[in-house]
Amino acid sequence: MCKRLLSLLLSLLLLTGPALAMEGMDISTFQGDVDLSAAKAGGIQVVYIRASYGQAGVDARFSQNHAAAQAAGLPFGFYHYLESETPEGARLEAEHFAGLIASTGYACRPALDFEGHRSLTPAQATAAALAFLTRLEELTGVRPMIYADHSTASTQFGPALAQYPLWLAQWQVDAPDLSGTPWSQWTGWQYTNVGLVPGITGHVDRDRFTEEVLLQEEPSSFLYTVRRGDTLWALSRRFGTTIARLAEDNHIPDPDLIYVGQTLRIPGHAPQVKEYTVRPGDTLWAISRSHGATVTQLVRLNHIPDPDLIYPGQVLILP
Repeated sequence: MCKRLLSLLLSLLLLTGPALAMEGMDISTFQGDVDLSAAKAGGIQVVYIRASYGQAGVDARFSQNHAAAQAAGLPFGFYHYLESETPEGARLEAEHFAGLIASTGYACRPALDFEGHRSLTPAQATAAALAFLTRLEELTGVRPMIYADHSTASTQFGPALAQYPLWLAQWQVDAPDLSGTPWSQWTGWQYTNVGLVPGITGHVDRDRFTEEVLLQEEPSSFLYTVRRGDTLWALSRRFGTTIARLAEDNHIPDPDLIYVGQTLRIPGHAPQVKEYTVRPGDTLWAISRSHGATVTQLVRLNHIPDPDLIYPGQVLILP
């Protein structure tokens, strides 16, 4: 009896996840007309609505479902179905999605729906998803969430995506399985695609969401793109943090290895940075004189190994 009771308690803990789980569902035009007031009365606490797909697609019931969620007083969020398989295309899709939902008053994290890209390598899949999420965060000012099934999360996604909350699709299991994925906890769990909810005809996806899905005030941070010469040590000194914090927040396995163009999350508020783009004929001495700095300051801020060697188009940080 004790063993059975212990097993039951463990199952309940797994089902509730890392925080108190709220009952939810996700809907799109495929559900037809929905009565979200009836759904709320039937126990639904959160609803996710498909807003868009591709670089210009809009769900046929986006506005209708948004209005229904507001009328029902349900916390709602939106998701976008990614079609592009390149970082360039993914960024354009993020811009389309962000513009569409900008004035809706959503209360839950905007989400990326990443599925159907089985031909992509892990590096390609991670790059496309990261480009979308990074651009969306820049435009919305909030950290978005990523939706994927267990196969995609465990075989196609790299550690760089673990900075974003996970909405895991995994059906016919007692609890989400994060083994093999970059995540240690989940924020959303889609546990069936054949759910039944009052106010909806036919089946609907059912979910559980932790409170992390709600847009509450987050510890301040900003995004920084790694430049040539940057190191975690130099960035930690520059932004008043530690190498360990930067490595942990950005899931960097080797603190000595970062690369140009990589996007890092930095704790704190973004400093007001003055920049100058080097022109033909410029020298550090001339730039320092015209901007009230010293050559030593410019060398230190920009990690310049040879003060006599700068090149047109190079972006310098000014003190």
